[in-house]
Amino acid sequence: MTQAPIRRFGLSKSKIAAFEQCPKRLWLATHRPELAEPDAGAEARFATGNAVGEIACALHPGGFMVDTPTLSAALAITASLIAGGHPGPIFEATFEHDGVLVRVDVLERLPEGGWAAAEVKSSTSVKDYHRGDLATQVWVMRAAGVALRRASIRHINKDFVLAREGDYRGLFTDADLIGELEGIIAARPALVAEARAVLSGDEPERAMGDHCTTPFPCEFAAYCSRNLPQGPQWPVTILPNGGGKRWLARGVEDLLDLTEEDLGDRHARILAATRDGAPFHDAEGARRAMADWGWPRAWLDFETVAPAIPRWIGTRPYQQIPFQFSLHLERRGGRMTHHAFLSCDGSDPRRACAEALVAHIPEGATIIAYNAAFERSVLRDLAGAFPDLAPRLEAMAAATVDLLPVARNHWYHRDQRGSWSIKAVLPTIAAGLDYGALEVKDGGDAQAAWFEAADPACPPARRAALEEALKAYCARDTWAMVVVARALAGEAMGS
Repeated sequence: MTQAPIRRFGLSKSKIAAFEQCPKRLWLATHRPELAEPDAGAEARFATGNAVGEIACALHPGGFMVDTPTLSAALAITASLIAGGHPGPIFEATFEHDGVLVRVDVLERLPEGGWAAAEVKSSTSVKDYHRGDLATQVWVMRAAGVALRRASIRHINKDFVLAREGDYRGLFTDADLIGELEGIIAARPALVAEARAVLSGDEPERAMGDHCTTPFPCEFAAYCSRNLPQGPQWPVTILPNGGGKRWLARGVEDLLDLTEEDLGDRHARILAATRDGAPFHDAEGARRAMADWGWPRAWLDFETVAPAIPRWIGTRPYQQIPFQFSLHLERRGGRMTHHAFLSCDGSDPRRACAEALVAHIPEGATIIAYNAAFERSVLRDLAGAFPDLAPRLEAMAAATVDLLPVARNHWYHRDQRGSWSIKAVLPTIAAGLDYGALEVKDGGDAQAAWFEAADPACPPARRAALEEALKAYCARDTWAMVVVARALAGEAMGS
């Protein structure tokens, strides 16, 4: 019997990367794309990637962008530019080999002859999956006749500091990988053939595992898990810090199959609270942990953005820039006032934020945060930026204490399911006081809201609505700390 020929599916760098993560992912993306779940973070990632790519091109004002409506035209233009001696660089240079199409971010002609290819990434280092992306490009370009001398991942230089507005020279650094890619490149023909064979067949079988989330969350995870047996209500994976892995390795999936004697103190408390339905609460221990906290008490929470491309003079890539804080200021005896700062106009918010902190937090106050290392780092960054305010800001950082370990050591309710985030703890202590009804529900939402509001194209009414949503969210975070601390100490809970 003559075997039916394998259908020749067109491939690209991204499709090959999907195949390497999981053959089933590529098959589903090709044959059943309607099964994909929306990716909430995709839009933000694409926006960051596009912005980084635009800066990379702008650093070469004499470059040529291969921007055409069809791929055939892009291939033809690229070939013409190379054959015609274009000095480069060429952006989005397009090549094809064996049905695999690649578009090269930056292709530069070298003075000594030949070309250097750069794949631009928004990360601050080379990731493992970058090597596969670059190897695919090198394989195709070599087969297309390009005399390639260097092939680099052009990633963001984390030490770059914006010194002049719009001057991004030094933002990128190149990691030339061509010498270490030869083995991956040599295996590309077999990998491409394997991908086409998979695409020509029936839906492949693949058990779920780490590949469902690494290097990227798979958009078909819900589809693949639809028929999996229902796991235990309380799986051992509830145990934090990877505590369930050793039990899974022993074939134990249900937390309730363990005993306290099997576990360390914290995990044993989780088991007992889960099994019995009674929260663990050591009010006396919580009171002792907070006994040295002085007055007044400043319950503080920052919201920040961390743009890949620095927007303001003196800032670094991915630096956490505070655009908002909420402050519940509590005096001895319980008198409480609320203060807030929010900047959504797109200007550098740091000076105004620092001045508002100095204005609203009295000298000598104890500052209380949840996971305080973050608030301390923001305060110290502000101190470094503004020497005239540094003594007060450094003092605030030194005076910041952490509510998180108090909660972790003295409270656990099974509905937390192994998490002591403020959003997990709050509903177990104050029923009805959660984040569900808020438009901005978490830090990711807050960052997205800021980027939308700070866009000059944002309509004023929409910006005002976003500002109100941000204020409500941040204020909920600091009031949540007050409520949690009072409950931990066994005091009457606020609302």
